[in-house]
Amino acid sequence: MSIEGRNIVIVGAGEVGCNVAQRLSAEGANIYIVENDPAKAARIKSELDTEVICGNGARPHILAEAGVIRGGDTDILIACTNRDEVNMLSCWIAHSAGVPRVISRTRSLEFTDTPDWGRKLGIDIMISPERSIAREVMGLLQVSSATHAAELLGGRAALYTMKIADGSPLSGMALKDIRPKFPALKAVFVYIERQDGMSGVPGGNDELHSGDICYVVTYKESAGLLEKLLCPNESGKSSGKIFIVGGGKLGTQIALMIKREFGNISLRIIDINLARCKKLSEDFGEDLVLNIDGSDRRALQDEGIDGADAYICATSSDELNMIYCAMAKTMGARRTIAIVRRKDYREVAPEMGISAAVDAYGSLSDVILQYVKYQSNTFAYSMIDSINAEMLEVSLRKDLPVIGKTLAELRLSKGAVIALIRRGEEILLPDGGTSLQEGDRVILFAVSEMMTKTAEIFGAEIS
Repeated sequence: MSIEGRNIVIVGAGEVGCNVAQRLSAEGANIYIVENDPAKAARIKSELDTEVICGNGARPHILAEAGVIRGGDTDILIACTNRDEVNMLSCWIAHSAGVPRVISRTRSLEFTDTPDWGRKLGIDIMISPERSIAREVMGLLQVSSATHAAELLGGRAALYTMKIADGSPLSGMALKDIRPKFPALKAVFVYIERQDGMSGVPGGNDELHSGDICYVVTYKESAGLLEKLLCPNESGKSSGKIFIVGGGKLGTQIALMIKREFGNISLRIIDINLARCKKLSEDFGEDLVLNIDGSDRRALQDEGIDGADAYICATSSDELNMIYCAMAKTMGARRTIAIVRRKDYREVAPEMGISAAVDAYGSLSDVILQYVKYQSNTFAYSMIDSINAEMLEVSLRKDLPVIGKTLAELRLSKGAVIALIRRGEEILLPDGGTSLQEGDRVILFAVSEMMTKTAEIFGAEIS
């Protein structure tokens, strides 16, 4: 059954809630928005073609107005306010009323660190935006030429977006010739954006050219070689120093992941709030916590911003994050990463010289939408708005017609490709001769208009 005609309640009409509401409404779902702020509720009612209920989404009688009652016809409730307690209580009320699926945005890491919290409250999925953003930042740090990164298979593989540089040894090569010449490169080119507009999911005869923007799925251990081949002048450089501006939940999560992944990297954590700096000093004693403004040029120069591996700006202000990153780039930081909440800021980042902009709310909206769309035997990775494509992991049942067939025999339509196969603990980089087996977890990449049809071939349970 498709999303069309489904009754979906969204608690919270902030950036995330409105983004999800707009996109689900466009697919034909019946949307009911619950918003506590009267002014915001009135504005949303005038802007969106949805039902709007003004009130606290953690109150049973307010949710009842949206149809969340025992015996009601609500199919899904999505709680995405900026208050964890409201989201979790809304989900518990909905679960108790018999709503089949409930999804909660959760900012406090202690809730998502212990999955039992969600299960005990009947919450199907608890999504931490901070953790998702931190993982994307980590991917961008690991492959410094990437402008987008998404973890796959618990971090054992990843999708990277990279532009082929002048001087790349892969420029002019057909995709089918890459593996024989570079057998150590375990990678699948799933999509290519070309300067001539002839973009799409490539075939083996398609050639790579400098200036092409490639979306590549690869094993983590092959990521360095991939970067060396695509961007030979950018790989291998390191000063061992990273700056993080903003010591809140997000900045702290990024710092923790960096220390866990890179070990002896030298961190400089910057925050204007003195009390927060004192707390950060307790948590990151071996690193330097600076109680300064992120634009303090002299302090940044004294701490070695020139040649730093990365300058990551994760404050609550999109504007500051963009301006500070642009400034740090002029001061010699090799890579600047700005966390933004507005999609249009992400689009102008390259014009400001910013290496990458991570769309905090857009990424969260994508994850929520994927969980709404696909059910129990699937795992949603991401929607890639810039090329209108999706990635999905599907577990293969033994009764599917695809079992025992090779990929060549499947003859998938152009616009879809199998990027990776997980078979037990083994991860396979498939080719035309790879046959599918029961229990395989197949990672699909497809342009959005083809994903539903492609996913159904592999037994995905569509909402």
